[in-house]
Amino acid sequence: MSQYQLAQLNIGIAKGPIDSPVMADFVANLDRINALAESSPGFIWRLKDDAGNATDLRPYDADTLVNMSVWRDIDSLRNYVYHTAHTDIMSRRREFFERMAQAYLVLWWIPAGHIPTAEEAKVRLDCLRLHGPTAFAFTFKKAWPAPDARGETFSVFEDTCPSA
Repeated sequence: MSQYQLAQLNIGIAKGPIDSPVMADFVANLDRINALAESSPGFIWRLKDDAGNATDLRPYDADTLVNMSVWRDIDSLRNYVYHTAHTDIMSRRREFFERMAQAYLVLWWIPAGHIPTAEEAKVRLDCLRLHGPTAFAFTFKKAWPAPDARGETFSVFEDTCPSA
């Protein structure tokens, strides 16, 4: 078993304030989708405040929402993202979030038990944006194995994100 877990950050620039009509359906689905994540095989942790909410946490700016979580491995996260009700709501991403020209999702390996900080995640996303996928910061499409994986090389995942 790996001594590493997968961290992920994804961000979105909201099309309006969190309590605006344009964001209403997104907000209405948050608890359901977050509960689905937390009950999914391989889920370990997600960023949230004491009330269980992540929408008030804004490490970028007032308009940028963040989602950060930790998973057992890439397959666990990939299954949640692409094969659950999460896909349905995120296929509507353009209704709620501005189109981003730069990468808005980054994956990276962390030692098991480590809880990543928002600053750590921002560094990883910045690196991905500057250098493309590397072992330090990567994507589903070009993913690196955990540092303690034997003989594995990065994998290419051909599915496209339903919100792309």
